[in-house]
Amino acid sequence: MANTAIAMLSLEEKAALLSGRDFWSTHPVAHAGIPTVVLGDGPHGVRRQFGSSDHLGVTGSEPATCFPPAVAVGCSWNPQVAERIGAAIGREARALGVNVVLGPGINIKRSPLCGRNFEYYSEDPALSGALGSAHVRGLASEGVGASVKHFVANNQETERMRISADVDERTLREIYLPAFEHVVMTAQPATVMAAYNRINGVPAAENHWLLNDVLRGEWGYAGAIVSDWGGIVDPVASLEAGVDLEMPGTRGRSKQAIVDAVLSGTLEERVVDTAARRVLTLTGLVDVSHEPFDAEAHHALALELATECAVLLKNDHSTLPLTHGARIAAIGEFARTPRYQAGGSSKVNAIRVDTPLDALQTIVDRHNSELMFAPGFMPDSVPSDDLLTRAVEVAAAADVAIVFAGLPETEESEGFDRSHLALPDNQIRLIRAVAAAARQTVVVLSGGGTVTVEGWHENVGAILQGHLLGQAGGAAIADLLYGFANPSGRLAESLPVRLEDTASYPNFPGEQGHVRYGEGVLVGYRWHQTLHTPARYPFGHGLSYTTFETSDLTVTRTGEDAATATVRVTNTGTRAGSHVVQVYVSTTAGPVRRPARELRAFSKIHLEAGESRIVSLDLPRRAFAYWDIELGRWVVAPGAYVIEVCQDAATVLLRQSMTLSGDIIHRELTLLSTVDEWLTHPL
Repeated sequence: MANTAIAMLSLEEKAALLSGRDFWSTHPVAHAGIPTVVLGDGPHGVRRQFGSSDHLGVTGSEPATCFPPAVAVGCSWNPQVAERIGAAIGREARALGVNVVLGPGINIKRSPLCGRNFEYYSEDPALSGALGSAHVRGLASEGVGASVKHFVANNQETERMRISADVDERTLREIYLPAFEHVVMTAQPATVMAAYNRINGVPAAENHWLLNDVLRGEWGYAGAIVSDWGGIVDPVASLEAGVDLEMPGTRGRSKQAIVDAVLSGTLEERVVDTAARRVLTLTGLVDVSHEPFDAEAHHALALELATECAVLLKNDHSTLPLTHGARIAAIGEFARTPRYQAGGSSKVNAIRVDTPLDALQTIVDRHNSELMFAPGFMPDSVPSDDLLTRAVEVAAAADVAIVFAGLPETEESEGFDRSHLALPDNQIRLIRAVAAAARQTVVVLSGGGTVTVEGWHENVGAILQGHLLGQAGGAAIADLLYGFANPSGRLAESLPVRLEDTASYPNFPGEQGHVRYGEGVLVGYRWHQTLHTPARYPFGHGLSYTTFETSDLTVTRTGEDAATATVRVTNTGTRAGSHVVQVYVSTTAGPVRRPARELRAFSKIHLEAGESRIVSLDLPRRAFAYWDIELGRWVVAPGAYVIEVCQDAATVLLRQSMTLSGDIIHRELTLLSTVDEWLTHPL
């Protein structure tokens, strides 16, 4: 169909297809039967605008379900959660007339200060890739396209429109590209969105190597590449580099620039034709049925999935779950006015919002117990002695005090980065005072970014990291606190003791238009484990109300430099729960520095009390490979490898060694080769 339609179009009409008609839609061509394609913000809910338009979440949008954002979904470690969210968003997108949803965001959390980390899954590409691929499949199952973003190395908001991410190729290949590669190879997204930033001085939207050589050439991507909104400086250069669709519309300026370039002979018309064909493939997503969605069912789904995303960080002396009949003090304004999403282009006009206070009250009323409330602090305001005094009085009168703390919305959003990791001073003061007065203290954290727990961690009995859980997060938190749901989340990013302990600290956010990725491949837990710099809570950490035992590790070769790891997992506790099997690979083989260990496979399983199950996880060749910058390809170095089944990135439960024959490489000897290279050369 695309070739037939192209033949019917003039140069001007083809060029018009390559930039938006307006803020959210493409140009239709009536005589050729080409409809308009509508794009809309995501990724944790549809942000459909019919009136005034923006890409910062400033003006209003149509009501939609706000599902758990990516920061929470990452902690689920469950691709089914991501896929079910994608499918539900797909149903809502169709109802609202959106054909392509902008998301998922699968950029790596290089620094915990990134203001947009709430929209990204993880610091690890294997986890991000698996979840991103599942989300794309969910959208596609409902006939809606995804726009996987932001390609690539968009890891900060500071100077995001012009910053150059200066990063070596091995680091790109091993850390920042693999999630995109996995999504492209396994889920075939409708579009990939080019990032705002530059990569080694070249704008992402003008980077021929990135868009054509890697994305299209090496990975075989056949879909459309779309710009981020306002991310095109030179429409002709971007078109030649591989961008097919510039958004939003430019009132004809980009069209005219492309036409003039063709007529002057500086741009071949076949480049225009190729891009127009790719844009036309998106018209196959157009659905005019607008079938309504079940808002109540989607709210129930948002609640179910949110319970899988919260992480129980600490639970000394079985402080949680709460017992029925206990007098509860809910303290903190976030109990009444919850943080459930962050600001920016993904801000959803939620259909309804459950508050933790209301949800707790419902449970307490059912069991004839008592719930007291004190705001304790007001977000974005100076500390109040009166609020603090009242909170301490309420805490002292209760059996358990629950402090709802976290980042106020003004401290995190698309558009700017954070400057520190601490909670606001008035909240730290509140937690300490409540913990001193209460019999037992629980802290529930909310926010899209990581915060340190130093200065009050030892004063409390339990910490539940909720992050941002979407519109049903309040009810999910209540269910988790009372044990109606068993916590099963695992940290998708390391929780450091200090900002100075993080890998990117010396170089973030850069200076004079450049940010140097000086830590190389040692991002997140790779840094903490390799340099023996402990995190307060490591990547992959999370507690449960039951216990699990992992045993009987067997590693079996399945081919040349590939294997399968098999373990038995038993729920040794008294209640059902979910466990995440995490498999890492450790090696010192090869001529490059390798991280202490790297996540290579994982699986989340649900087990009834006493149930035991065998879990098998594949470790393909890439699980053992590094990117060789001299050869320009993936290489498995001959030598010893250790397969480690871990509780988290810092805690090895089982390990087994194996030797791989790897790639025998005869590097060319020259007069610049070292004496050692001459003496050890196999020939």
